[in-house]
Amino acid sequence: MTHPLPWQDIDTVFLDMDGTLLDLHFDNHFWLEHVPLRYAEKHGLSVDEAKQQLFPRFRAVEGTIDWYCIDYWSRELGLDINALKRELEHLIQVHPQVIEFLQALRVMDKRVALLTNAHHKVVELKMSSTGLAEHFDHFICAHTFRIPKEDVRFWPRLAEEDPFHRERTLFVDDSLPVLHAARDYGIRHLRAVRLPDTTAPPKQTEDFIAIGSFDELLDGLP
Repeated sequence: MTHPLPWQDIDTVFLDMDGTLLDLHFDNHFWLEHVPLRYAEKHGLSVDEAKQQLFPRFRAVEGTIDWYCIDYWSRELGLDINALKRELEHLIQVHPQVIEFLQALRVMDKRVALLTNAHHKVVELKMSSTGLAEHFDHFICAHTFRIPKEDVRFWPRLAEEDPFHRERTLFVDDSLPVLHAARDYGIRHLRAVRLPDTTAPPKQTEDFIAIGSFDELLDGLP
């Protein structure tokens, strides 16, 4: 069942990056496999031993801005996280129909902004790798505010810095905590992503309307 959006009532479109526009497989593989591998090599551990050391440290900062900060993890782990990400650049993939959707938004003269928790160095890498940058009017990185999107303080701060009408805004994200925070702030039009990682099973999206691919949002757009 599709849920067409009232595009005539939408001026601003905020789009998450990882898991929404881009396949989350890159990030999951990077943190769950590649970082443990390189950490194991550095410290003379098995990969399983590295995971046993790393995963509790990851969980301890999950939901904070440090979790998304590659400078933080470079210091904490003694690894060049940005360089390690470039080793896997070939895994960065755009989800189906994303480019067509962004092109349609341009035709409709919507204001389109990338709204991400990712560190600006990661944004630069992924925009360079995918060529998506030309489709956006703004790039908004939560690191600018030192507050992640799932924090209730993020949204009023964003509105101060980059004003928008919450009643006339669409926000698409794959994170349920982030969507809850956006809804609590009053963002009217919300969509979850059912398959952020194409190598993993579909996500449960609670009561949020979810899309399987971006062609579901094209209804009503030229």
